[in-house]
Amino acid sequence: MRHREHHRIGRSGWLRAAVLGANDGLISTASIIVGVAAAHSSAGAVLLAGLAGLVAGALSMAAGEYVSVSAQRDSEQADLTRERRELAMSPEAEHAELAGIYVSRGLSAELAAKVAEQLMAHDALGAHARDELGISEETRAKPLQAAIASAASFTGGAALPILIAAVLPLTAVVPITAASSLVLLVALGALASRLGGASATVGAVRVALWGAVALLCTAALGRLVGAAG
Repeated sequence: MRHREHHRIGRSGWLRAAVLGANDGLISTASIIVGVAAAHSSAGAVLLAGLAGLVAGALSMAAGEYVSVSAQRDSEQADLTRERRELAMSPEAEHAELAGIYVSRGLSAELAAKVAEQLMAHDALGAHARDELGISEETRAKPLQAAIASAASFTGGAALPILIAAVLPLTAVVPITAASSLVLLVALGALASRLGGASATVGAVRVALWGAVALLCTAALGRLVGAAG
């Protein structure tokens, strides 16, 4: 029976985008709602500000992620095109280069030459992409996947503070939004760290700390503006 192992590297791209989107959606939308509510605005204005922040933020996250990951994909494609050309022009030199990589990893020169020969006979470009360029199917840039993950996760993160603004009286919006957002940020930070194989405690504290800073700053700004008005 074939032994199958599950590694985290294959989900690194979408996980990074999803975690970033959820954190940003929760922190930014909660901060907007807390800031506007602290300025003694009407319930309708608070809810509208939150919804506007959700739409603008989700589209911004999707566009930014798509552009950045597309640039990475273009760079990968340029490297692959150059490698394909070199394989066609100098197959012997490329064979020697690949064999040299395997020697540097601990194989004997004779075995490295045989491994390089067999891998190049099977898929020369794939072998060089993986072992020379560090490009594999699992780690290749996927712009659309990253954009969708960012927009969806941003929307999911923004849903809680918007729901609070929609159903609770205005006097309860600031404390409930701040408290529930911090609790969710702790859980989200811990989960993201666990999925990535890092310390859950460190991830939770890191995310919650910056979330608290954002909430405090926008609340203070809202009160300042509200008092001035």
